Amino acid sequence: MRTTMKAALAVPATCALIFVGAGGAMASGLHADDDATYTMKLTDTMGNKSGSSSTAKVTVEGDKLSVEINGKGFTPNSPHAQHFHGSFSENKNFTCPTSAADKDGDGQVNTEEGLPMYGDIMISLTTTGDTSPKSGLAIDRMPTADAEGNLSYTRTIDLPAGAGAKLKNLHIVQHGLDANGNGKYDLDALGESTFAKSLGASGVPEEATNPATCGTISGAAVGAAPTGGVDTGDGTTGGVEAMGTLGLGALALTGAGGAMAYRRRLNQR
Repeated sequence: MRTTMKAALAVPATCALIFVGAGGAMASGLHADDDATYTMKLTDTMGNKSGSSSTAKVTVEGDKLSVEINGKGFTPNSPHAQHFHGSFSENKNFTCPTSAADKDGDGQVNTEEGLPMYGDIMISLTTTGDTSPKSGLAIDRMPTADAEGNLSYTRTIDLPAGAGAKLKNLHIVQHGLDANGNGKYDLDALGESTFAKSLGASGVPEEATNPATCGTISGAAVGAAPTGGVDTGDGTTGGVEAMGTLGLGALALTGAGGAMAYRRRLNQR
């Protein structure tokens, strides 16, 4: 997972939203003063063979965002980082990546490859405490799948003033998969995470950091290329690397310490 990932909420006040999950789309009107609830389908749009899927119910009431996620097929007894991705700004067309984002041809869309498509972190879906991009690597406060691989999450989050009326390019990405089916994160299947290594944390399995599911609430179709330059993503990792900070959340702030904490949490399993 390389570079600052921020996810977002942005839409013109009177625009019709099309909420796109990997399995389909649902159109609905939304005005700036509306309170509304929407359902997102989170699936493995990347073709990473994660075996994971979730349903997320998103409720907006003014500047409060309530999120309920129920998923299955996750790596059991393991933490799974999850975030809203995109951009607060308008005219930035992020969406869920497909297998076409696998630039190195290894059969996996890793964070560096997927990030230009789904955008940076705006909200970290932690279980307690801070939900800003700074907590993107707060693996100790991310939900953990149970022994059967089921994952449940419920939280109400206070948004910045006015953000509740902006719901464009809003994505949820969940991370962590079991590529070799042995019920844990290890180095045997995919090797070491290049994301974590770039932050100075060696020995973190790529299984722990690769995206497992993605779901989109946006007028953009799944797989559509994002528009713009470095801020919006241009479908290549060049723009991502140009930002200068590589990682999950605002790693300019969390840095290698966050990656080391991530590794310690994984090793405690």
